[in-house]
Amino acid sequence: MEENFFERVYQIVRQIPEGKVTSYGAIAKALGAARSARMVGWAMNASHNIEDVPAHRVVNRKGLLSGKHHFEGTNLMQQLLENEGIKVVNNQIVDFEKHFWNPMTDL
Repeated sequence: MEENFFERVYQIVRQIPEGKVTSYGAIAKALGAARSARMVGWAMNASHNIEDVPAHRVVNRKGLLSGKHHFEGTNLMQQLLENEGIKVVNNQIVDFEKHFWNPMTDL
């Protein structure tokens, strides 16, 4: 069950366009498992050796870089987002709504 769930999470994350972000909860809802945001977080933590999963594009529901400590280096997650044109101040995405990608409606 867990591996299959993780792979379903990765399938969604792979579709997040460059310059956009989504949340753990939005991914969980898109999978029909609305209460599984924490499981989505575990999937993201386990994805760091999978090159084609842009884990840096998944943040918490307030736009905070809550998974940043799972990236190598202190500011790698922020740097990856900023390279895509997303401004980050104090570990939070500026204009979060503008950059938010909803897998329920944007797939």
